[in-house]
Formats: sequence, structure tokens, C-alpha cells
Amino acid sequence: MTSADTAKATRAGARAAIRWRKVMILTTGQGLSLTGDYVLLVALGWTAIQMGGAGAITTLMLAGTIPRALTLIFAGPIADLAGPRFVLLRTTSARVLLLAAGAAVTLSTDWFWPLVVVAAVEGVLLGMGSPASQSLMPRLAEGDQLARANSLSAMVTRVAPIVGSPIGAWIIATGELWHAMAAVSITCAVSWCAMFVVTRGMTGTTREPGDNLLRRSGDGVRLLRSYARLRWLFLCAFCLDLAFGWPIEVALPLLVDGRGWGVGSVAVVVAAFSGGALVAGLLGALLAHRVPLFVRLVVSGVGIGAGILLMALMPSVAALAAVGAGVGLMAGLNGPAIVTVYQQASPRARLGTAMSMLTLASIGTIPVSIVVFGGLSTVIGVTATWLVCGVVALFAPMAAVMALRQPVPQSEPVAQTESTQAPGAVVDETPVSADSPPAGPLYVSRKTVQLLTDHCHSPDERDTQCR
Repeated sequence: MTSADTAKATRAGARAAIRWRKVMILTTGQGLSLTGDYVLLVALGWTAIQMGGAGAITTLMLAGTIPRALTLIFAGPIADLAGPRFVLLRTTSARVLLLAAGAAVTLSTDWFWPLVVVAAVEGVLLGMGSPASQSLMPRLAEGDQLARANSLSAMVTRVAPIVGSPIGAWIIATGELWHAMAAVSITCAVSWCAMFVVTRGMTGTTREPGDNLLRRSGDGVRLLRSYARLRWLFLCAFCLDLAFGWPIEVALPLLVDGRGWGVGSVAVVVAAFSGGALVAGLLGALLAHRVPLFVRLVVSGVGIGAGILLMALMPSVAALAAVGAGVGLMAGLNGPAIVTVYQQASPRARLGTAMSMLTLASIGTIPVSIVVFGGLSTVIGVTATWLVCGVVALFAPMAAVMALRQPVPQSEPVAQTESTQAPGAVVDETPVSADSPPAGPLYVSRKTVQLLTDHCHSPDERDTQCR
């Protein structure tokens, strides 16, 4: 084979390893949906403040976050059993109806409690759909191409609050809450169309005898206990989220105010961090497959920890923003790397369950971070507590090193093979690389069959020994 033929085969293999058309449709739909989420978040939050002040917005936030976290316990097993298509089409269509109904209610009444109901049901639907949504990329890309797809998705995630938050503020300033709800219901409808295209053929797993949802609700913990690679990656993500929560949510305004820099400095630092993360997401979408995994997962983790330490010691707003941009750049590389390795190490038949644990680590860690480090800051001060957060973040690359030292688990089938499916069933379009064997419960190469046949000399031996 000539070098030209080799290059052509390599390009063909890369195209087979990722379905760019569906990846782009998925990221576009998810980006639009996330942008709508931030529009709704700002509109609901501002309305709650106008109705009841700090107590109202606290009630509204708890009404959304607690049901979402609790739903994640069952959402992963449901996504595995029913399949992402079943879950996402139903949860997204339910969100469309919920927000349309909410818009009609808020148009006719100024009561606060309907907003709490909308937030609670919205939290349940988001929690139910999150594991299924996060299990889509491994079905559309594999190997190094999965890192590129996840980097693109992370970049869209960073863009959503930058675009959605100002739109939400503009809508609530110039209009009313029902306008925001009606607009977000439309973005959810467009997202439903994207999910309808992308998830075609994505079915669930076969239910085993005696299997039930209550029993499988504990599969997430059992996965972490059984798979060392997943366990160390979970700890890596947990340490980073724990270290990030308090500094970003609480300490940054306190640090800026204590040094007399003005409230505008908070916006400058946050914008610098977001800009760094956006650049990393763009670079990852283009070049993640060319950057060594150790750099994206471990070196970037060290950079995040060191950056958090330096941020507490910066003498000026410009220096703080520069370091914040560097931390954002490292976080933009590290986040997709954790998700990619975690997805690749998860059993394919329980990918939804595995991703629900990773999501729960992120959602559940931020309140813990605020409580723990907030209490510590009252004892040792804001700057010293910020330094403690940096030390905690440095445990993440150590956990990442331990994760990379663990063997990659063998993959498991996602659904039945074509030979056992009912006539007319849609086959999953998961990409298969050129080196992968054909799908099926057992693959034996033609060469192996020939060796077995040659070993068995007589027909009797073939019948008794080589059947």
C-alpha cells in the first residue's frame, strides 16, 4: 500500500469514528436549549426577588435543584433500560408543555407559588434527561474523536450563559415573565427536533429477570466500587468542583470588595475565565485528538490548582484577570478530558447510570463547597481559605494519574444484535472503527475457524471437540 493509500484510509477511518453531521445537530440543539435555560434562570430569579426578596429566590433555587439531584438517582438506570431516545423525546416535550402552561398561568396571575411548581417540575425533567443526554456523544464518536466532540460540546456550554443571561435580563426588563417562558418553550421545541434526528435507532438494554428500577438505582455506587478507573475519575471531578464552588460563587466578590477594586472587577475576572474556557473549547474541538491525554487531564489539573492558589495572591485586577483566563483555559481542556475518559471507561450498557453519578458530583458538590469553605473563611479569612481551595484542587491531578494507571474495562453491548431484533427495528448507528470486529455476542475470525478445523482431523472429532 502506498503512502497516499495509507493517508486515504486514515481519513476514512477518522470519518467512520465520528458522525460530524449528528454531532453538529446535537451541539446546536443542546446549545439552544442551554441558552434558553439561562434566559429562564435570570427571568425567574429576578421575578422572585421582586416578589419576595432573598427568601423567595432561595426557595425558588432549592425547588429546582433538590428535585433535580434526587431524580438523578433513578434517571441513569431509566436511560439505560429505556434508551436515550425514549427518555429525551418525552422529557423535552414535557418541558415544552410545562413552559407553555407556565406562560399562560403567569400571564393571568401574579402569585409566587406557581413559579415554585414550575421550577420543581423543571428540575425533575432536567434531572431525568441529563444522563440520557450525556450518553449520546459516545454513540456518535469514539477514540480520540470523542475528545473533539466533547470539547465542542463544552464550548457550547460556555457560550450559553454568555448569550442567555443578557437575553433573559433584557426580556424581563422590557417585558414580563410569561414572555421568557414562551420563548424558552420554543427553544425546547427546536431542541426536541434535534433530539428526534440524533437519537434515531438508539434503544435501551434488555431487562434481565428480576431486574427492577429500585434495584438499579444503586448501580451508580456499585459502578464506582467495581471500576477503579471510574472511581478515580469521579474523585478527580469531585475535588475540582469542590475547589471551584466557593471561590467562584462567594469568595470572588468578597475578595474584590476587601481590596477596594469595585464590583466591575468581578465581571472582568468572570469574563476572562469564560474567555479562556472558550478558547480551550475551540482548540479542543480542532486539536484535542493531537494533544496527549496526560496533558489534557493531568497537566491541566495541576495548572488549575496552581492558578487557584495564585488568584488569591494577585495584587491587581489585571493580574487577577490574567490568571483567571489561564485557569479558564486549563479548565476548558480538563473538563472535556474527564468526561471523555469517564465515558470511555463506563460500561456501554450502563452509560446513563455512570453519567448520572458524574452529574450528581457536580450538582451536589457546589452547596457543600459553599457551606464548608464559607464556614472556614469565618475562622481563617477569605484569602487563606482560597489557598486551601487551591490545595484541594491539586488532589485532582493526583487522582487523574491513578485513573490512568487503571486498566480500561472491556466494553459491553448496548442493545441486541441485528439478528435478534424484531423485523423493522431501527439499528443503532454507533460508529465502529476499521479495527473493530463485527458486532455480535461472539466474534471468531475466519483464520481461527480454519485453525480449529485443521486441528480436528476426523468428522467425529469435529463433532465432539470443535462444535
